[in-house]
Amino acid sequence: MFVGVTIADAAIGHALPPAGESQSFMGALLVACVLNLIAVVLLTRPLSMAIRHYRPDLPTIVARDYAGRAVVLVIAVGILAAGLAHRATIKQHQRAMRDATARAQAWIGDHAPAEFRRNALELDVYAIEPGHVFRICVPSTARHYCVVVKTDQPFQRSVSFAGYESNAVFAQGAW
Repeated sequence: MFVGVTIADAAIGHALPPAGESQSFMGALLVACVLNLIAVVLLTRPLSMAIRHYRPDLPTIVARDYAGRAVVLVIAVGILAAGLAHRATIKQHQRAMRDATARAQAWIGDHAPAEFRRNALELDVYAIEPGHVFRICVPSTARHYCVVVKTDQPFQRSVSFAGYESNAVFAQGAW
């Protein structure tokens, strides 16, 4: 049961990450395994003692097995609940990124040099502050044209020119 529920936890964590925008299956498997192991080690003995208090006829090993199953299932429910609670934040960040992309395309279409306007559909988006501030670049043959979009600002003030360095350079901190 431990292995099966741990794999199910990893699938849940991958599909519904409890933090961040996404989580790899292997990362979710590692988190689930660690959580389950810690919970089993720390909680099965006290819980099995409580079970034996109400059911003294149960052998200790059986009570501990019941406790282990309960603990692993509670961890699975917790991972599912955290993923579902965080899902709304992920959806809000995705909507904000689509909004920022539309604002950037409109602004680039009006303000950028012609060489960049031609490529206005080939955007590279970098979330500076996920859900609120994005750096969006349009490539050309030799350089990029980048803007910063603040989605919490009115459309007229939400976009500003941000230079010619690509988001890859910006993300490394060399801007």
